[in-house]
Amino acid sequence: DGQPTGGVWNFDRENRRRYDGRPVPPPLRFPPDAITRQTIADLAGACPNAIGSADGFDLPVTRAQALTALDDFITHRLPDFGPFEDAMSSAHAVLFHSQLSPLLNIGLLDPLETAQAAVTAYQRGHAPLSSVEGFVRQIIGWREYIYYRYWELMPDLLQANAWQAARPLPAWYWTGQTRMRCLNCVIQRVLQNGYCHHIERLMVLCNFALLAGIRPQAVNDWFLECYVDAYEWVVTPNVIGMGLNADGGRTATKPYIASAAYIDKMSDYCKGCFYDRKARVGPRACPFNTLYWNFLINHEERLRANPRLGPAVLGLSRLSAAERAAITAQAEEV
Repeated sequence: DGQPTGGVWNFDRENRRRYDGRPVPPPLRFPPDAITRQTIADLAGACPNAIGSADGFDLPVTRAQALTALDDFITHRLPDFGPFEDAMSSAHAVLFHSQLSPLLNIGLLDPLETAQAAVTAYQRGHAPLSSVEGFVRQIIGWREYIYYRYWELMPDLLQANAWQAARPLPAWYWTGQTRMRCLNCVIQRVLQNGYCHHIERLMVLCNFALLAGIRPQAVNDWFLECYVDAYEWVVTPNVIGMGLNADGGRTATKPYIASAAYIDKMSDYCKGCFYDRKARVGPRACPFNTLYWNFLINHEERLRANPRLGPAVLGLSRLSAAERAAITAQAEEV
């Protein structure tokens, strides 16, 4: 009848829960075969100073292993994927995500068969509709959309810089050595595993880079060099277009910016952090807060015109001239 299963087109409102501590079935690991072991040795010899390490590499490398990994996700993590797809955890790098993007992007799995496996799980009563819809939309919705944007916007997308960001990439993006616990945890796991899930990419790594005014090309290069699923067609429109909104809104209708309040709501990263998640200024003010309010101040007129961000800009009316000046001054030092 042309209507969506379940009566709505997406279940995003049901899929924004903070991780509640329930057991997380880890992804399957695959011991390296002879070819993989030789490749690891060749890499170590050819690139002795490369970031990260291939030690402990245990991802699927064959079609059979990829299908096994897909079945493992469908069986063990898909049922809880939806509610916790935006959650972040210092204890669990993958949570209930599939970690199938490297296999899809290199061609070991077909996007349609992957989506169909999830739909079959719903039809058999194994996984709820909210989880299946969210996963399928990522595969045949967003992933295909990004592929289209790449071919439409390239090569100009590589030079896009709609917010006129000019700062260099902080050196600690290559080490994770920062007192911001969220960025420390996420970068360390990227350097170790070549992976973190999509919300950490968008709302921690790209969010900070956008708020701090880091050059989009530097951020894009970092993603291309650090992730095991990195291919230009998927990285560049996701980072420059979606994550940094540097293409002037051609990929996403708003910049995805947030203060520490969002990170605290969706993760445990703020617990035990050196910085105060509620402070905007001061020696222990969370840089996400300082930079968030500074971004609103600097781009107030432009953001106010965006119907998706106008309400957020209204908060500026509660800041005195002295508070604005203090935020702007501290943002220069972050």
